Amino acid sequence: MAATETQFMLSIGLIEKDVNGDTLWVWCFPSVGSDLRKVLLSKCCLSQDARDFHTFVFGQFCRTWYYITTVEVQEPTALNKVTHFSIVVTAKDFNPEKYAALSRILCRMYIKHGSPVKMMEAYVTVLTQGMCQSDENGSFLIKDYDVREAYLAGSVKDVVSQFGMETIILYTALMLKKRIIVHHPRIEALLEFIRVLPTLTWHRKDWSILHPYVHLSDTEIEDLKKCPGYVAGFVDPEVSNRSDLFDVYVNLPDGVITVSQTAKESMAMGKLHKDIGHLIVQSGEDAERSDSQVIKDISVKTKEILANLMALADKCEDSKITLEGLKQHHFPPATENFLFHLAAAEQLLRI
Repeated sequence: MAATETQFMLSIGLIEKDVNGDTLWVWCFPSVGSDLRKVLLSKCCLSQDARDFHTFVFGQFCRTWYYITTVEVQEPTALNKVTHFSIVVTAKDFNPEKYAALSRILCRMYIKHGSPVKMMEAYVTVLTQGMCQSDENGSFLIKDYDVREAYLAGSVKDVVSQFGMETIILYTALMLKKRIIVHHPRIEALLEFIRVLPTLTWHRKDWSILHPYVHLSDTEIEDLKKCPGYVAGFVDPEVSNRSDLFDVYVNLPDGVITVSQTAKESMAMGKLHKDIGHLIVQSGEDAERSDSQVIKDISVKTKEILANLMALADKCEDSKITLEGLKQHHFPPATENFLFHLAAAEQLLRI
């Protein structure tokens, strides 16, 4: 397993803030493209004017995941002209805990030796052997970090607790592969919430839809717009005015979910949604049920809906659903509407 998982890592980089207050990208291995480098510098709290200090952030840009760990340099160390630095790991996979653990070891190495050479050696060892070990800096084994654990690290019960029946809006938007934007001024709260949302559509196990930390820069918005459906996180409240970017807008501090005018028709709710919503709330609010049990309850219901949809498709030519074919079953309008758009999302619609 380690042999394939080690191929997920793409690069390691180093950003430093010196005693003059200048923040610079000082080193990387093997290489990082200029566009990605600019984005990574903008995500690093050392290059931001605000005094906010974020020990760990993660996100995705151009199908590359990035993980940024930032530390303050405590005297005395070999880094006598550096006040803070950030280790930036880029990878193909979503696994914040894995790369946070690796970065902590790399940080300790850099503080001790004051040179990226030891970090590069550790990085290469992880690439080739799936682990790095040292007595003073701790050990790291890739096999300790299962992707399923990364998927289940958040709490779907917290989402249900905050939004109750309105969780069905999030569920519907995810099922239909809509564009969801989440805003919270605190990046930590934003990341914690966003990473949970794909669990509502567990049958896909698709965390690539997440863009957890986006700025309103032309480069990032252009990249985001290439994706047909996504969950994107913003700390900038200005994003609420960018209706061209979302079908569903989540104001996390206020606990308010808004469906855009253009998405209201495809997101129309009916009895089916009400039933699913009740199931989500009932399961999510049950103190006896764990987060993974809640995810399973929702997933069982989803699979039931998809099985019904597949059965409808099987009766059609080319196993593809048409609106005319759906109308013959005389579903309530909201159910018919949902199934039609779901068929499109699941590529079961004849175009």
